[in-house]
Amino acid sequence: MADRQSMIKVLYFARLREDLGRSSEEIALPGGVDTVASLRAHLMKRGGAWQGALAQGRAVRVAVNQQMAAADTPVRAGDEIAFFPPVTGG
Repeated sequence: MADRQSMIKVLYFARLREDLGRSSEEIALPGGVDTVASLRAHLMKRGGAWQGALAQGRAVRVAVNQQMAAADTPVRAGDEIAFFPPVTGG
């Protein structure tokens, strides 16, 4: 088990929660994963539903610690990262 300080919490909402079969998980921050883009790439390497749900070209928004984030936003141990589809109103 990873040291508690090296953990991040990842949340999945709406379509992503359904596609991935989970709403959240805590994972050890992998070496070399230091941005939103590198975390997304790391999760896609799981293959299957992960590859499809998070694939480049899929509309996915990200928040880090409840603040909207860009691909180059830093990810650090202790952060909460949320992945969700864009919200459309009507």
